[in-house]
Amino acid sequence: MKTDFKTIKVKQRENVAILQLDNPPVNQLSEHFVREMAEAIFSAFEDPAIKAVILTGTGKNFIAGADITEVQKVKDKEYLFQKVMENNRFLNAIELGPKPVIAAINGNCLGGGLEIAMACHYRVAASGVQVGQPEVQIGLIPGAGGTQRLPRLVGLPDALQMITTGQPISAEEALNKGCIDEVVPQERLLDAAIEAARKFALGQLAHGARITREMTHKLPSEEQKRNIIAFAKGVAAQRAKGYIAPFKAIEAMEKGLSSDFEGDLAREAELFCECAVSDVAKNLIAIFLNTRAAGRLPRIQGIEPAKVHRVGVLGGGVMGSGIVNVLLRNGFDVVLWEVNEEAKEKALSSIRKTFEYPIKKGKMTQADLDSLMDEHLMSTTSLEDLKDVDLVIEAVVEDMKIKQDLWKKLESVCRPDVVFATNTSALPITEMASVLEDQGRLIGLHFFNPAERMQLLEIICGKKTWDKTLSTSVAFCRAIKKVPIVVNDGPGFYVSRQLSALMGESTFMVGEGVDPAKIEEAVVEFGMPMGPATLSDLTGIDIGYHVGKNFERSFGERWKMSPIYELVYKTGCYGRKTGAGWYDYSGEKPVPNPKVRQVIEEYLKANGIKPKEMTHQEIIDRMLARAINEAAYMIQEGICDRPQDMDLAMIYGTGFPPYRGGILRYADKWGIKNVYEHLLKLHKEHGARFTPCPLLQEMASKGETFYKDY
Repeated sequence: MKTDFKTIKVKQRENVAILQLDNPPVNQLSEHFVREMAEAIFSAFEDPAIKAVILTGTGKNFIAGADITEVQKVKDKEYLFQKVMENNRFLNAIELGPKPVIAAINGNCLGGGLEIAMACHYRVAASGVQVGQPEVQIGLIPGAGGTQRLPRLVGLPDALQMITTGQPISAEEALNKGCIDEVVPQERLLDAAIEAARKFALGQLAHGARITREMTHKLPSEEQKRNIIAFAKGVAAQRAKGYIAPFKAIEAMEKGLSSDFEGDLAREAELFCECAVSDVAKNLIAIFLNTRAAGRLPRIQGIEPAKVHRVGVLGGGVMGSGIVNVLLRNGFDVVLWEVNEEAKEKALSSIRKTFEYPIKKGKMTQADLDSLMDEHLMSTTSLEDLKDVDLVIEAVVEDMKIKQDLWKKLESVCRPDVVFATNTSALPITEMASVLEDQGRLIGLHFFNPAERMQLLEIICGKKTWDKTLSTSVAFCRAIKKVPIVVNDGPGFYVSRQLSALMGESTFMVGEGVDPAKIEEAVVEFGMPMGPATLSDLTGIDIGYHVGKNFERSFGERWKMSPIYELVYKTGCYGRKTGAGWYDYSGEKPVPNPKVRQVIEEYLKANGIKPKEMTHQEIIDRMLARAINEAAYMIQEGICDRPQDMDLAMIYGTGFPPYRGGILRYADKWGIKNVYEHLLKLHKEHGARFTPCPLLQEMASKGETFYKDY
């Protein structure tokens, strides 16, 4: 048989061909790789000395799915359909081939990787590896028989769960469900696959009886199928609003799983292509790729980050305790400093509370937590105990003098190479660093609440922040499994300013007579996790007020605060923490707060303002126009010049709907000229806060977009 391939290493053991798949970095199914795989398998089929074929991977991956950059480029649906059907013919040739093919799953087996494994006749996996069909997470469905083979192996309910959520499962769970035949330790994987080949040769395993398309014993009756599908549609309607792929996957299984397997494959391919050319898939694929590239800046290319093993955390309040949680879970040693013994004990209690959820879910035990804290967490009230740390993260009260005093003291305690990071959400990094002899060592690491769960980490560079400091911070961010978004110093940095522009417009509309409930409905319908009033109550109306006043001082008339927000703030109802804000939380369910409703009604009456009707789209257009405009101002000011990072920040930091791609991707879809003209209209109607950014005006006149690929 042929052995000369770039991406396949061919070995022969006894009368078995072992094809080791080696297409770095993760064995993605590129066109060239699939072509070589097919050639190697067919060559083994044609060699009379070969009785069975084993497919296995390299490193941590069997096959980690398709090369989605190839999918992202395709706009021609018919062209893509032909490519998908060509790939189906390859898998069919494995499944219906003359010799048994065994998948020895050494690592991640996802998407197209699992589809290839399911076309094989036996699947043995190394303990602990992940298998799954995650395509819906990037707006696609399985396109190589996944919706037709998986239900035959695991049953329709489990297949629907795996495919419509995209969540992978362990090899052990896959064995229990039926899509894996055997699980062994990693070091025994190849021997187990050879043993399976021997069983085929001896007739102990019947090649013909293990063709997946022929397996029907786990498929439901027609009546059972209708009930299962109806339930799946109901769940998807609740969880997947705005998305396409979960519904297309359900359709593929609803109309498929028949005796006409080839017809079902063609229908699946058609549905896959409908997803692939949609805006939703293009947006989700872009987010996936941009997330992978986040933090890879020309500024720090080639600059080796400092090693970080031991981290000091100043302050164990809500943010500090969440940060400690993140550090402990990701293998760091932590030194927690608090101002006194009472505060220290309170902080340790807060840290334990951040682990309540994983303990409740059975992901760890109380004993695990005790051991983790005993072995990796030191608490202290002495700054001297931070002398051996590699990084310090400060999360104390938002007071410039207190923070500067701490940094000044630590400068004489810590090594000169130790990075100083502040978790401030608003205070200027450049000003904070001004008290240090080496101002370049200070950087902002803005975690989002709750820190142990939110994926975003906003990294803020002061005017004198060293590139080495930035490089170390980005590497550290990756090490704690956060998404690093790098911005420059400025009022509110990026996320707070952008979110304030987006959500803050709502109170102006309330002041014009629009029902607050209608605004909440419009924003949630658009895809945000909550409306502006609910969010304000969660984060604190008083905090929003002080942030807004800071913007007003910084930007003048364009950021003048809404009279309604002023009045709501003066009620003393600051949200959930005071029991009432826009809503009253004293009962079983939140209801509109009568005190807030009264001040709004009095304001409208005093100013002769009548109730105003706005459609959901009018509300969203107005809020997004202001947000897009503010993003343009921030690009113009040099806060951030990477649209992909700005969109990731809003998606991971505020819950902006991923399927819409982000605020700037949305702007490109809307049309920059249309956005600019809408701003002119709003400026005429409402004044300075809609003053179009000169950059946006220039883009509109030149026909430019934020994303160059649009």
